[in-house]
Amino acid sequence: MEFILSQVSVWSYAFAAVVHALFGLYLVVAWRKGARGGLLIGANVASALWAGISWAFAVSGWVWLFQLASLFDVLRLAAWFGFLIALISQPSADGSKTALPSWPKPGAMAVITLSAAGVFCFTLGFPVYGTPLRTWAATSLLSSVFGLVLLELLYRSVPERSRWGVKPLALALGGLFAFDVYLYADTLLFSRIHPVIWSVRGFAHTLTIPLVAVSASRNPEWTFRVSVSRHVVFHSTALAGSGLYLLIIAGAGYYMRYFGGAWGEALQLVLVFGGALLLSVIALSGAFRARLRVLLAKHFFAYRYDYRTEWLGVTQALSVAGDGLSLGESVVKALADLVESPGGGVWLRDANGGYSQQARLNMPHYGMQEQENSEFSRYLLEREWVVNLEELRGGRASPSEFPLPDWVSGLAEMWLIVPLISSGVLVGFVVLLTPRTPVDVNWEVLDLLKMAGRQAASYFARMQAAEALLEARKFDAFNRMSAFVVHDLKNLVAQLSLMLRNAERHKDNPEFQADMLDTIRHVEERMRGLMAQLMEKTPINQRKPVQLKPLIERIVQSKRMFHPIPVFVEGAPDIPVLAHAERLERILGHIVQNALDATSEHGSVSIELSQERNQACITVQDTGSGMSPAFVREQLFKAFQTTKASGMGIGAYEAQQYVHELGGSLSVQSEVGSGTRFDIRLPIADYSRNAGNEAVAN
Repeated sequence: MEFILSQVSVWSYAFAAVVHALFGLYLVVAWRKGARGGLLIGANVASALWAGISWAFAVSGWVWLFQLASLFDVLRLAAWFGFLIALISQPSADGSKTALPSWPKPGAMAVITLSAAGVFCFTLGFPVYGTPLRTWAATSLLSSVFGLVLLELLYRSVPERSRWGVKPLALALGGLFAFDVYLYADTLLFSRIHPVIWSVRGFAHTLTIPLVAVSASRNPEWTFRVSVSRHVVFHSTALAGSGLYLLIIAGAGYYMRYFGGAWGEALQLVLVFGGALLLSVIALSGAFRARLRVLLAKHFFAYRYDYRTEWLGVTQALSVAGDGLSLGESVVKALADLVESPGGGVWLRDANGGYSQQARLNMPHYGMQEQENSEFSRYLLEREWVVNLEELRGGRASPSEFPLPDWVSGLAEMWLIVPLISSGVLVGFVVLLTPRTPVDVNWEVLDLLKMAGRQAASYFARMQAAEALLEARKFDAFNRMSAFVVHDLKNLVAQLSLMLRNAERHKDNPEFQADMLDTIRHVEERMRGLMAQLMEKTPINQRKPVQLKPLIERIVQSKRMFHPIPVFVEGAPDIPVLAHAERLERILGHIVQNALDATSEHGSVSIELSQERNQACITVQDTGSGMSPAFVREQLFKAFQTTKASGMGIGAYEAQQYVHELGGSLSVQSEVGSGTRFDIRLPIADYSRNAGNEAVAN
């Protein structure tokens, strides 16, 4: 049988074996232990074995492999017959079985027995019907014809409303049996196996697998969880169409060259180049892809959209906002892709209480606005209706049904208006442009747009809430800083007022004059620092190493001329901490000032600076009036709580907040009539780490 062996047969049966094996593996994974599913798996496995043995014969040329392949061919037919009979005898939708002839099962057994006998006759050389080859061909032809009979019986037994599920299977097996009828009839007539027909048999059988997969996905009662992706159908159809197109171009080029004489070869090259160029233009055309998707959705699927894929696509488009597209542009693109629109614009509520265009994609900027309390805005909020402007222009909807604003009627390229509603609030609306291809806007499209619109509205609502929260935090930080600055200005004004009162008595005293100039210079420096902080030129959270000893000495020096109470400084070693120097001086000065205010002229205030392990300890102690435990616990460190007539109640609050911000602690021990003690502990600066941070910053 060397005459039927060729490279075509090797590739044909190798391809069939691999594809059947992969499809069988997929069916095994998707199988849910059903009888019909098991028969389908068996037919596919038998087909894979038959193709594999046929490939081995095509490679080696050993006749016994051809005979073994023929035997597995009979097993494959037996599995397909069993699968078809199982489908024929399955109960109807109401649970009852359809009255069918009783001959399919015994008939199938008889045909399979005859086919197996024909294979054995061919193997042993018994000429039952002419030659052994003709005997084998006759029994195989009978099996193929019986397969067509079973297939016709199955198709007639299925109700017309359910034939949608078995039609791909009928086409697949009908083509498979018809091809075999052709092969065996030719063999029976001419007493030889046609080499070309036998060689391409593997390819022909493999082409039926996609149709079987489609039927398996349409019939869940076969207990398979098989699904055909819309993307696979789209790309497969596009690829098949491209191949058919190139085949037509190649055929036209061949005949042009054959009949074109001297111009034939030149015209062939021009035609092939022009055809390839036209195919590239069509393949890259968004309108063509849109028309193809709509065509496939209408004629190949019960629902137009794969909702799982569409939901994931919309979520992905919104979640990657900022990667080249703003959130508004991402929303427009996500909604436009659902209905094959090239783009559009989004109108969101602005600070003026109206809706203005905030983002656009392939759409010019329009300056028109829609007021929040307009009739159109209320209509979108109350009805949640997707407005189809094309229906209004075509007269399929009455203008009285939609209270459209005047600016909409003047824009012919506008198509759909999708409301964006979140938590009962109209966040805005999206205007989509006319699609690339005509799209039937039915209930399914409207529901999908509403779903995507609500999802987009939630993103916009969160974005607006985040922006409002950020703005509120900025105002809160500014107000807090302003309160601290006003508090310090109050203290500076108090120092200037006290100095002016003392100037009447001591204006001729040279020492007082020198102290007055130092005080004015100190106040001027402090006020400049406060203004710089308020203008954010010097961030108050910037930290640098600060020596505590000179800082405390400056505080004591600034208080000395205004208070007759002596302030004693004890210990005072050189200890650095990481802090903002002016802010740390301010809060320590406030604690010292409170101690002086609470102490009588005969009392005293002491400041002790020490070190405990890696912490600097600052102790401010006075012999003043003291505070009750309830006041310390409930009011001392609360903002705007004060016992002073001219106080603001934020000095102690700021001191505690900043000490905690630096990683330290502040504790108070006080007793009414016995004085108060403030203990402040701050981490000592690590010069090596600080130097490394400064090096990185530089």
